[in-house]
Amino acid sequence: MDKKQNLLEVKHLKEYFNISTGLFGSKPLKAVDDVSFDIKKGETLGLVGESGCGKTTVGRTILHLYRPTGGEIWYDGKLIKSKESIKEFRKKATMVFQDPYSSLNPRMTVADIIAEPLDIHKLYKTKEERHDRVLELMDYVGLNSEHAARYAHEFSGGQRQRIGIARSLAVNPEFIVCDEPVSALDVSIQAQVINMFDELQDELGLTYLFIAHDLLVVRHISDRIAVMYLGRMVELADAAEIYDHPLHPYSKSLLSAVPVPDPKVARANKRIVLTGDIPSPLNAPSGCPFRTRCMYATEQCAQSMPEFKEVSTGHFVACHRLAEIN
Repeated sequence: MDKKQNLLEVKHLKEYFNISTGLFGSKPLKAVDDVSFDIKKGETLGLVGESGCGKTTVGRTILHLYRPTGGEIWYDGKLIKSKESIKEFRKKATMVFQDPYSSLNPRMTVADIIAEPLDIHKLYKTKEERHDRVLELMDYVGLNSEHAARYAHEFSGGQRQRIGIARSLAVNPEFIVCDEPVSALDVSIQAQVINMFDELQDELGLTYLFIAHDLLVVRHISDRIAVMYLGRMVELADAAEIYDHPLHPYSKSLLSAVPVPDPKVARANKRIVLTGDIPSPLNAPSGCPFRTRCMYATEQCAQSMPEFKEVSTGHFVACHRLAEIN
């Protein structure tokens, strides 16, 4: 990939939620803890990890749906912090939500759902202009113009997700956070929706942060993949590099569970089964968060958090025992 400029830079992002622990007591739940990455213009960064690892929180915090506890978010060279900068940023960055059933208002017609961002940001002068833009957006995502007057509950899951995607495109965004956009859909529909994301990216020059727990889905669409565990980044590299040479024990385990269509290869593949459950982010282990489930963990892993560092060009890993494992 050529040296394109970074569109989004996330530096040491933290998102802690205060959880009540009984009478007057509270404790921070570290949903995202010191996460840094960048996304280049026109690129798709896949963000993967098990449920509860903080992936969705990263996406929502970037868009300031949650106020960051710490760290910085830079977009196109500007720090996104003041009210004014957040408002401007929201015209260029939008989100596609996971559940197409609950993210659409049942009382609004499809046309009104898609036009909602146009209404909020006052992006049209006349009713005709608004109507034409809605039809154009519907056309982008493969919906017919006669669908405009219907309600969301009259559509299938895949069509509802298309409505959600059309809504996210309404402000002409440059950057979209896709929060598990296909996990609630049938497998047959998933491929159609992912191909549509691909086509829209080429057509409109979009940049994506694509959040998912299914590595097959992410591989198909991502240029680079970041792996998260318990609020922290454990590995980041080009998609092919992570698939062919995962270095972190957690990434290896995730990849060993991906089904392979070739039975010979599948038999030769050794499934790496992790022991134990994911610890609660309220009581995260000291040192490396993965150490309680890692077969290579030593005393050093309990003592200190491994640094997230570049081990080869563009390949970042956080692990104390990298040299011994690989």
